[in-house]
Amino acid sequence: MRTRVRGWRWRRSPLRRRSDVVEAWTALVVAVLLLVGAPLAGAAAAWWAHDEATSVSVEQRAERHRVRAEVVARKGDSLPSVEAGGQHAFRATVRWTEPGEGTRTTTAPVAAGTRQGEVVDVWFDSRGRTVPPPVDGTAVWQHTLTIGTCAAGGAVLVVLLGHVVVRRVALRRRLAEWDRAWARTEPEWTHRRA
Repeated sequence: MRTRVRGWRWRRSPLRRRSDVVEAWTALVVAVLLLVGAPLAGAAAAWWAHDEATSVSVEQRAERHRVRAEVVARKGDSLPSVEAGGQHAFRATVRWTEPGEGTRTTTAPVAAGTRQGEVVDVWFDSRGRTVPPPVDGTAVWQHTLTIGTCAAGGAVLVVLLGHVVVRRVALRRRLAEWDRAWARTEPEWTHRRA
């Protein structure tokens, strides 16, 4: 029957080796890093990602403008593309009227299933090119949570990998110390001369 004695690495004992103490301190450091360090790393990365995504969203909102346009014709040979949110979009010819400019026509991506004559929102950048809509608050928070979770998970993996490496090194040292101790003790037990 095998019994475990808790905290034996912390107590004085003739069987305790230096590698046991190093392993005990490493376990304490790993616990602190997992409980405090990883969440802090995730929070810091999420904070940074939120600031970056918010600034991109503000920049896109300032640069892009929306136009309500009527679908004139759908391009029959265009292949669907997948936009944000997993929705399929097709290229179609749209027409709208700008004050002081008159009627304008261009091709723009429209949602699948849009029929001729329907009114859709089309986004343009400062150069007049069609672009996707600016990033909204939901996408900013999704990005923030994803980056924060990945950073915290990455920190956990690094800490656990470091712990595995330290334990292997400590095990090798412990076995080497036991071999040296046995080499000194074995002649007394076996009555052999070294």
